[in-house]
Amino acid sequence: MSILLISLGFICCIVGLIGSFLPVLPGLPISWIGILLLYFVPEVEVSSNLLWITFGITVVIFILDYVIPMFGVKKYGGSKYGMYGAGIGLLVGIFTPITLTVLVFPFLGAYIAELYFSRKGSKQALRAAFGSFIGFLASTFIEFMGALAFLIIFSYKLIQYRELLL
Repeated sequence: MSILLISLGFICCIVGLIGSFLPVLPGLPISWIGILLLYFVPEVEVSSNLLWITFGITVVIFILDYVIPMFGVKKYGGSKYGMYGAGIGLLVGIFTPITLTVLVFPFLGAYIAELYFSRKGSKQALRAAFGSFIGFLASTFIEFMGALAFLIIFSYKLIQYRELLL
């Protein structure tokens, strides 16, 4: 049973790392499930504190993943309408089964909202939409770093208890 849990946990960490780049998969929560599975391996000691801390990090980064693109709009001169447009575009992109819509729809949402509701020119609206794209890249990088850290923690625990496992 331990080998199965370790294998599934490792697969979750790898899929989570890949999922940090693919909008279809919730990368960091999947990586956290890998650490959770390792928690249930009797030969490996994973403290409940580590489990709760990594869970908290997962929740915070998961929320930031959806908030940062909206703040990117604001940082690049967009209005609250552009932020709302990026947020709505992100929600629509998440539930659209077409690949990369989670990248395109926030951009379009911010652009359209800036043009029609904020009444800014095309150049300013494009700048705000670009902020949405930069925000998406920043949130993807943060999620990737979190998933990489979880993979390192998982691997460290396996190395730490390798004598008991082999």
